Amino acid sequence: MATESQPPGRRDPPGTAPTRAAIILPWERHDHGETGRAADARLAEAVGLAASIGLVVVHTAILTLRSRRPSTLMGEGQVAALGQAIGEHEVSVAVVDAALSPVQQRNLERAWNCKVIDRTGLILDIFGERAATSEGSLQVELAHLDYQRSRLVRSWTHLERQRGGFGFLGGPGETQIEADRRLIGDRIVRLKKELEQVRRTRGLHRTARRRVPFPVVALVGYTNAGKSTMFNALTGAGVLAQDQLFATLDPTMRGLRLASGRRVILSDTVGFISDLPTELVAAFRATLEEVAQADVILHVRDAAHPDSAAQRADVITVLDSMAKDGTLEPDWTSRTIEVLNKADLMGGVDHVPARAGSIAVSAITGEGLGTLQEAIDQRIAAGMEMADYAIPPADGARLAWLYQHGEVVRRQDEDSAIRVTVRLLPADRARFERQE
Repeated sequence: MATESQPPGRRDPPGTAPTRAAIILPWERHDHGETGRAADARLAEAVGLAASIGLVVVHTAILTLRSRRPSTLMGEGQVAALGQAIGEHEVSVAVVDAALSPVQQRNLERAWNCKVIDRTGLILDIFGERAATSEGSLQVELAHLDYQRSRLVRSWTHLERQRGGFGFLGGPGETQIEADRRLIGDRIVRLKKELEQVRRTRGLHRTARRRVPFPVVALVGYTNAGKSTMFNALTGAGVLAQDQLFATLDPTMRGLRLASGRRVILSDTVGFISDLPTELVAAFRATLEEVAQADVILHVRDAAHPDSAAQRADVITVLDSMAKDGTLEPDWTSRTIEVLNKADLMGGVDHVPARAGSIAVSAITGEGLGTLQEAIDQRIAAGMEMADYAIPPADGARLAWLYQHGEVVRRQDEDSAIRVTVRLLPADRARFERQE
């Protein structure tokens, strides 16, 4: 099975030939089960990942694994057959959509006479190209270094060189591999300190927003589900929105006024993906903190995608893991609205098979967005508490605070006091009552 196309992602410099790539999917049926994604869908995703950074895919293959070989992952016959196909298609980069050990990567490069990267390396390369802010760049560099450090096991011959030792008697000195590992370790320590400062700064920004405050609505979902397109449709922002995996890496926030008049902060976040590298899960903790702090979570799904159900399961798995480690509140499901996007590809919202409580929309045409805003309104209101207060007539500042931070549903002006019934978020109610 072979394909060849010029992708919409990164272009090669003028005058240079595009990088020709092969995508190889080792497939173990017993590892995926009935609920797992089909091999063809997984292969299509890997092709999309490669195309998103400008690789021209000229050959694809799905290989059934009977057992994992420690030296090459695949069997000898499979390695030889792929080597012949790689040579015939003049492939420069072979992408193996699985996790390769450093030894397996080295052996495959020798057998195929081309560069070999695994799924983790491919995703890291995409993130490295797309990160736009200083925070995103720090996170990507940290993930890259964590990955590179695990590769420093004599996979490359230049790492076997010796450096001279210190002192009059000399000694064995420090090998290049040890020096590289030490330098990477030092850089990782510095990056973690810088990222911790970023997290503190983001925490201060969240505290400032809470003082305003407006409820936070976070968009989450599988990569390329249409989150950024929906973000733009709801807020009128100009966030990059492309039919491309991982078009958005850095969190973006905009204000949004709902039909009820309530103002919220909408947050667009990086997309999830199956088998996300563990290095990136840790490195992007600061980005995911916006989800943890959200009053409402919009789980945006690509309803038209043939693998939509498996993508949903991948996102829920990540959110569940965040809840287990304390990053996300255990009741996150009660704050989540499932949004079935891309209804325009299915003939409209009426043709989308919706789950109970889910909402079908099209971010492209705008169909269903009004219903979605109403659902957001209702979910925020459901999390608010009713309270009665008697405000002295002369205390206009406290009365104004209630109007600004809550919803005054009833007011009775008397000579001695202004009696109000107001709906407030729990945090705002506690803040107001502490001031009394």
